[in-house]
Amino acid sequence: MTVTLKDITDREERYTASTYKRFPLLIKRGKGAKCYDENDKEYIDLTSGIGVNVFGFSDEKMIADVTEQLNLLTHTSNLFYTEPQIRAAELITQKANMKKVFFCNSGAEANEAAIKTARKYGHDNFGPEKHEIITLKNSFHGRTMATITATGQEQYHKDFMPFLDGIKYVDASDLQMLKENIGENTVAIMLELIQGEGGVIPIDKSYVKEVEEICKERDILLIIDEVQTGAGRCGAFLCSHIYGLNPDIVTMAKGIGGGLPVGACLFAERTANVLGYGDHGTTFGGSPPVSASVESVLKRLDHKLYEEVKNKGDYIKSFLKQHDETVADVSGLGLMVGFRAKNKSSSEVVKKGIEMGVLALTAKDKVRLLPPLNISIEEIDKGLEILLKACE
Repeated sequence: MTVTLKDITDREERYTASTYKRFPLLIKRGKGAKCYDENDKEYIDLTSGIGVNVFGFSDEKMIADVTEQLNLLTHTSNLFYTEPQIRAAELITQKANMKKVFFCNSGAEANEAAIKTARKYGHDNFGPEKHEIITLKNSFHGRTMATITATGQEQYHKDFMPFLDGIKYVDASDLQMLKENIGENTVAIMLELIQGEGGVIPIDKSYVKEVEEICKERDILLIIDEVQTGAGRCGAFLCSHIYGLNPDIVTMAKGIGGGLPVGACLFAERTANVLGYGDHGTTFGGSPPVSASVESVLKRLDHKLYEEVKNKGDYIKSFLKQHDETVADVSGLGLMVGFRAKNKSSSEVVKKGIEMGVLALTAKDKVRLLPPLNISIEEIDKGLEILLKACE
């Protein structure tokens, strides 16, 4: 018996908390950059599960590596050593040019760990008063109480007051406003280099370098949130590498697991030993199968792939800019691209695109594209042609 979309939506409404406004699509299976509904209708996927499936649906290499690990050891607590976690830790720190890593289960958890680490750094070195963190307006860092406080968007703040104390917000690229908000109790500045949920908006490189210099001069930690921009998404392992930065803390998630839930909080020299026994923890973070997926993905992220990502990203932006009668405000880096439809809202475009056979995302008033890194040019062409028709 074929399960229908109607059956699923009825059961979802009955049994699942109403936290997602889902599009009317039941995805049954997928391979690479294509997926299929219960009627075997094909869709080009330009979302990769919001930047997660870096090698597309049902990546054979990752499945084989994780299956091999599952047959050896599924789970044990972090009270014991496991080889897969250490291999993954060694690989990710080397690629990120960082010293140590704490594995968790999501980007929000990684950012939570970063906030805790920054506060402990301030407490250990200066006293409990030095605990304030500055973030950017229009940013997004997660939905836990600490990370939603760090998120500089009012729409995520309503109904959940009071928030964590000691978070300040400043306008992106406004250096004077930043300087005016730095005080003697400022312990960290937390940035996304491209504001993904905020509209795929790259932060000015010269501004970010100035922020880095201020942090060095005043013994303030620089935290870069690479949950969406990391793992090759922008054309390097980290977007920080493209910007020429040396952050004190980097957070990652999404693409590093290739489809399994994982987050990582990475520490440079100044922060490598801030967290000690019992300061932080996780039941599932760095589990053997998830670590195997991290290793499987990261081993294939290399300079050849980064060049392909940059070329495909340039191709997409060039394609969109040639259709300025339909789209505007093309932005992004690598395979993280946003554009605004001139005659429709972003949600209307995404909904129409699904009807016509392509999956895309929204980011405020923009349509957001986060395709698998190994998507073919032919699949890009087909997906973009459909999206352009959806914009009309």
